[in-house]
Amino acid sequence: MKNTCIMKRFTAIAAIVLSTPVFAQQETTIHPPAAAAAAFSKAHPGIKGTWESEGKDYEVNFREKGAGMSCVLTAGGTIIETETGIKAEALPDAARTYLQQHYPGQKIKDAARIEKANGTIEYEAGIGNKDILFNEQGTFLKVAKD
Repeated sequence: MKNTCIMKRFTAIAAIVLSTPVFAQQETTIHPPAAAAAAFSKAHPGIKGTWESEGKDYEVNFREKGAGMSCVLTAGGTIIETETGIKAEALPDAARTYLQQHYPGQKIKDAARIEKANGTIEYEAGIGNKDILFNEQGTFLKVAKD
């Protein structure tokens, strides 16, 4: 009887221990290709970040000069875009007006300034599970899933 109780406990503990790695693997940090890591280091010397897979590309999240940032790079090391977190008040006036008209009473949970590789600037406002994108002047571009 005592051995049966011990075996049941052992089996339960083993099941918990063996299933833990499955849940822990949902959010994993990756090691980027050398070219992507080198390009990031060149653009942001001395800055360390957390790398994630972004489709066939790579995204590194980091802090620089007090701002939360992310950079998306190809495996070959080409920077696709750099995103810098900003306060909602820093969005262009036209973007804020658009948000007030189309999303009345909804809170902007985060905002960002995005610089594309070609120098184009876009702005992003996160509302709910959506990212609303604007051009540099604040003209609405599109809605993307968060």
